[in-house]
Amino acid sequence: MNKKYILLASLVITFLLACQQNKPADEGKTTEVKLQSPEFNADSAYAYTKVQVDFGPRIPSTVAHAKCAEYLVTKLKSFGGQVFVQQAQAKTYDGKTHQLKNIIAAFYPEKTQRVLITAHWDARPFSDEDPNMGLRDKQFDAANDGASGVAVILEIARKMKEKQPEVGVDFILWDLEDYGSANDETPHETTWCLGSQHWAKNPPVKGYKPLYAINLDMVGGSNAQFTQDEVSRKYALNVVSKVWSIANEIGYGNYFINVASGTLIDDHYWINQANIPAIDVIHYSDATGFYSNWHTQLDNLNNIDRNTLKAVGQTVLETIYREKISQ
Repeated sequence: MNKKYILLASLVITFLLACQQNKPADEGKTTEVKLQSPEFNADSAYAYTKVQVDFGPRIPSTVAHAKCAEYLVTKLKSFGGQVFVQQAQAKTYDGKTHQLKNIIAAFYPEKTQRVLITAHWDARPFSDEDPNMGLRDKQFDAANDGASGVAVILEIARKMKEKQPEVGVDFILWDLEDYGSANDETPHETTWCLGSQHWAKNPPVKGYKPLYAINLDMVGGSNAQFTQDEVSRKYALNVVSKVWSIANEIGYGNYFINVASGTLIDDHYWINQANIPAIDVIHYSDATGFYSNWHTQLDNLNNIDRNTLKAVGQTVLETIYREKISQ
């Protein structure tokens, strides 16, 4: 090699080493975000999903439905919640009458500033989206579409025993959300979400006004992406911004994506009709639709992903714990 090139190479190496030595110590390192909330345990949430699935499909007016309701009430009480079951006779689109059971739990009821977290706990009576036409009248486990959101709520409630948030927290587990008609042409798809409709029209606590509500639906599937639906953006854009920003900050931006999607009539729509700003965290996008195993036989425990449960659970917990009492 030519001496001139050797000298040049030596000078370049010396320059690079000097730059490396002068580089700030923290440059290039990932900044670890210190959580204000307790650590969400995805294994625990998975176990709560399994318990619900093990009862069998939680279809209204079945033994599995009744036993699961007892379990959920007992579990929420064991975590320190004041639990009330709002019951009513409800008629579904097929002319059947069922005993509706909304399970409501208040934590730290003495706190006047509150946050509401909800999910539906019932199972759809048939897998009418299954690719196998012969299976469309069969029951299915509803592990993601129902049980996952409830499991996240149970784990949040358990974690609140470790550290008290500044605000009070209420949970509602909606019944008869998923018993709607696939051909519903009513305004606002009123054959669906019977539990939240009943609650909004018959409030058990007069004047109840939490800061906002977060509804969880299908929050345990693999590679989930939660878009920002139009109803959430219309009624509670600031809450959408808060939750998605926190998710991104604590490392879950690949789940909570900043993409707008169309109108979804879910339980959050009826919460908003009660003048409570509410958003939906739901596995949905305009491009791909709902969760790939939505209303099929494959919505079972094998397709529940602990990583998704963790992303949603930690984001919601952190949102709760960042709320500060306003004077």
